[in-house]
Amino acid sequence: MPAASRPPYPAVEQPPTPRWVLWLPVLLLVLDLAAEALVPDAVAAGFLLTALPVVAAFSYGPVLTAATTGGALALQILLALRAGHVDEQHHVWVYIATLLSGVMGTALAWQRTRQNRTLLQARTVAETLQRTVLRPVPDRAGGLRVAGLYRPAQAEVLVGGDLYEVCDTRYGVRVLLGDVRGKGLGAVRTVADVLGAFRAAAHDTPDLVDLADQLDRAVLRDAADRGDDELFATAVLLQYRPGSDCVEIVNRGHTTPLLLADGTISPVSCADELPLGLAHLGPADARQPTAVALPPGHTLLLYTDGVSEARDAAGTFYPLTTRLAALGPATPDRVVSFLAQDVHTFAGLLADDLAVLALTPE
Repeated sequence: MPAASRPPYPAVEQPPTPRWVLWLPVLLLVLDLAAEALVPDAVAAGFLLTALPVVAAFSYGPVLTAATTGGALALQILLALRAGHVDEQHHVWVYIATLLSGVMGTALAWQRTRQNRTLLQARTVAETLQRTVLRPVPDRAGGLRVAGLYRPAQAEVLVGGDLYEVCDTRYGVRVLLGDVRGKGLGAVRTVADVLGAFRAAAHDTPDLVDLADQLDRAVLRDAADRGDDELFATAVLLQYRPGSDCVEIVNRGHTTPLLLADGTISPVSCADELPLGLAHLGPADARQPTAVALPPGHTLLLYTDGVSEARDAAGTFYPLTTRLAALGPATPDRVVSFLAQDVHTFAGLLADDLAVLALTPE
């Protein structure tokens, strides 16, 4: 069964201007008119409008800023005519100051608009590249229903040190979920290398252990290039053949998967091996994947420690199994939607990135 098409990402949009900024020019105009009404004999009432074009420059584009300048000059002249001071020297200098303010405000608005457009283009390119690294998982793949969640600890960063991927191959569905040591751009680079190696090798490597070993070598190469002998990534790899009642799992130092069925939650017992990038430190014995029963109605949950190590204000760790036990029917979509809201509610601000994959046979 071919994988379902991946849902498209929403287009990158420029952040809207806050309402209070949009209302600043109006507020200044109201203040000036109120001063004129309250103290009609004061010659300084229209002087407040001198700053109007610069204030408008922070709220609107160059065209509206220039129009605001013209409106401010016209209103100043009308107010001066009413008071009979239209051609007095200090009023003339106010007109000149307003005109200069308008020129500078229009230039400022043009520069701000141009800068926003440049930043938006740069952000679009950055997000496109990041989303190429970490793609959304398909809803269905090779007889499995799949749901995924990725939430970086830093809201402005789309990709951190966690990773996941689902590939529908001739050997069955191959799933990877992992966590790279470290943070920042270095971790993102390792994430990209591991995901690239997995996407290439998943389709051509029959054995799941061999696939894990290829990812191990990819992390080793990245560590050598960076001169970081302590670089590693924990990961869990899964393979499911359509029509089978079990999955094969290779756990490379990652958090233990959970099996959810009939209101019960049980950890999956499988051999725990050294993380990717550190296999050379362990024995070279022959290894085999662990077969785990996964009949219809059972959901396998893979997650990173960003979930299990999320803490509330008192420092209490997120009680994952306890929270899931009260969930009810544990379909992939239901589990992921629940965790997306519940972890955020419990922890407030995340201390680490989190990634979740939930899978169940169709």
